[in-house]
Amino acid sequence: MNIILLPSSSTSSSHSLSLHWVSPPPPPPPPFPSSTTITTTAKASSKPTRHPVRVQGTANTTDLSLSSTNASNDQILLTLLRQRKTEEAWIHYTLSTHLPSPTCLSRLVSQLSYQNTNLGLTRAQSIVTRLRHDRQLHRLDANSLGLLAVAAAKSGHTLYATSVVKSMLRSGYLPHVKAWSAVVSRLAASGDDGPTESIKLFNAVVRRVRKFTDQAVVGDSRPDTAAFNAVLNACANLGNTDKFLKLFDEMTEFNAVPDVLTYNVMIKLCARVDRKDLLVFVLERILEMEIPLCMTTLHSLVAAYVGFGELETAENMVQAMREGRRDLCKVLRDSNFKDLSDNKGDDDVFERLLPNSVNPTSEPPLLVKVYPPNSRIYTTLMKGYMNQGRVTDMVRMLEAMKCQDDRSSHPDHVTYTTVVSALVKAGSMDRARQVLAEMTRIGVPANRITYNILLKGYCQQLQIDNAKELLREMADDAGIDPDVISYNILIDGCILIDDGAGALAFFNEMRAKGITPSKISYTTLMKAFALTAQPKLANKVFDEMLSDPRVKVDIVAWNMLVEGYCRLGLVEEAKKIIQRMKDDGFYPNVSTYGSLANGISLAKRPGEALLLWKEIKERCEVKKKAVSSDGDSPPPLKPDEGLLDTLADICVRAAFFKKALEIIVCMEENGIPPNKTKYKMIYVEMHSRMFTSKHASQARQDRRIERKRAAEAFKFWLGLPNSYYGSEWRLEPIDGEDFDQ
Repeated sequence: MNIILLPSSSTSSSHSLSLHWVSPPPPPPPPFPSSTTITTTAKASSKPTRHPVRVQGTANTTDLSLSSTNASNDQILLTLLRQRKTEEAWIHYTLSTHLPSPTCLSRLVSQLSYQNTNLGLTRAQSIVTRLRHDRQLHRLDANSLGLLAVAAAKSGHTLYATSVVKSMLRSGYLPHVKAWSAVVSRLAASGDDGPTESIKLFNAVVRRVRKFTDQAVVGDSRPDTAAFNAVLNACANLGNTDKFLKLFDEMTEFNAVPDVLTYNVMIKLCARVDRKDLLVFVLERILEMEIPLCMTTLHSLVAAYVGFGELETAENMVQAMREGRRDLCKVLRDSNFKDLSDNKGDDDVFERLLPNSVNPTSEPPLLVKVYPPNSRIYTTLMKGYMNQGRVTDMVRMLEAMKCQDDRSSHPDHVTYTTVVSALVKAGSMDRARQVLAEMTRIGVPANRITYNILLKGYCQQLQIDNAKELLREMADDAGIDPDVISYNILIDGCILIDDGAGALAFFNEMRAKGITPSKISYTTLMKAFALTAQPKLANKVFDEMLSDPRVKVDIVAWNMLVEGYCRLGLVEEAKKIIQRMKDDGFYPNVSTYGSLANGISLAKRPGEALLLWKEIKERCEVKKKAVSSDGDSPPPLKPDEGLLDTLADICVRAAFFKKALEIIVCMEENGIPPNKTKYKMIYVEMHSRMFTSKHASQARQDRRIERKRAAEAFKFWLGLPNSYYGSEWRLEPIDGEDFDQ
């Protein structure tokens, strides 16, 4: 469920950086207020570190071997940097073949990073690339690298930012807490294994900090409340309650006091692990600790209840806020009385996180003041209506918001975008365009998200021409440039109308505009080629994806590649891809096996189906035996109806009745009803005259005993005439049974 916990303003303020000049006055306020300018060797409490650890060291070394010309160039560059003429300094740097001094390089990287523009970041990265190539990275100080990491994180280059921080740690630097925590925060909010990497990076920095016996030396690198909030957010996104508790307890060690954002993240954790009964106790804990409450907390609670589908509770809370009531805790307790009595897992963890939930007070605490609902809270409630298809209630609430006396409750662009999304979901594109026109009329500008929702609506209705026209309006009339999501939607729209050429054209147009393709861009284009029987082109896109360092290949991309070959019945090629996938550390999932099964069926190679079923059965047995998988063991598999039905179909057609019955047993164990009617029709059509020859030799009859026994068991299961008259079918011989009579 999508729960907004951290307001953008709060986040930005906690990680705001100002430029830290690396040379003498006149400097502006430094980003790292108390950064030291010493280089020291860490004295570990247990054993010495491998490298000297430089704490916010600045590069003030003078190369005595510089010629007078080079020294003059450095002085010109330094003067331009001190005058904040970054553009002129960059031009001077590019025109000189001489590598500037460490001071100039560090300061130039700092100022370019501080610009917070794509161009500035690209230029700073080019300097780092040059220094890495020349093995001169040691010329940059910690401050410049820290600012570079923050700039990369803010620009969405999270992997690059992570690599910068890790490189600093390997080089013996300890980055400022605002630098490394910004990267931890970005990782925590990213997809794939971002939250896991966020926790690893946090632990790596903290381990280095703990090596110092004199913590004052690393005071600027010690994790603060904002850093803990970032890593706790990663734990919440993973639903990892044990790790959340461990890190929460560590806050005391570093004198980091939990604030309201800490408990907002705890609301997300409760939502992730399905503990809606504890949401009210998070609010009560905030009041009990006398932590100043913010609207984001109340918004997070409404969002959590909406995510649980508890619209009535969310409505009661919003109504109480409208009435100016301060007893919100009582309202929430009364609305969730049944849930409060339920005891669930993780009780020990939450008893320590929320000790007030063990023995709740008879009288719930009151809010310090009244909090009237704002547009964000109303909009979140509207999203709940949208999820349940209550478009009329959404429109009614929109009109009611317009009549509110408090301007903070008036609908904003997010509110209107929510209405547009609901109308698009209902298929009312004309009404959605009317809402867009109303936004323009009343001066509430639509943003890129609004247009992307409309683009998706047109593409889902196969109206690609209207989508293209909207794209032109978006750029020409609204002045909003499409982003990678816009193009992903258009590429997918082309796939829906079997227009592979159009999908490729949009992909190339996106790259021509300098928009970086995302993982979805690559996999969607692969899908276009896979569905149009062009697996080799899909393979080329996949290879390009592998070579793109900004994108991490996932199981979806591998599966799309397998699907491309299987659609043509190219089983051997598909099996080679699957083996490459395993070698790369990815285990096939249900989608992988489903594509391969369809390819085997198309190629009419039932023997391959037996090998596939053997592998699937082994993966299913891992689950049944509850064997915990180690690093070398594949994870358990839960097959779906499509996969098992395809395998059973192949086995029945090939007269592999014993295997067909095994698959049917697996279907029933997983709650999947077998299609008995279809299998009966296949048997009658293809095998009704099996084993009827009266001229078969004794040797041939002996060879087919097992097959005949399996066939009779399968006929018994189908309800066809058979030699079984017991209460249940089985594969073992029945005492006294003779199939050769």
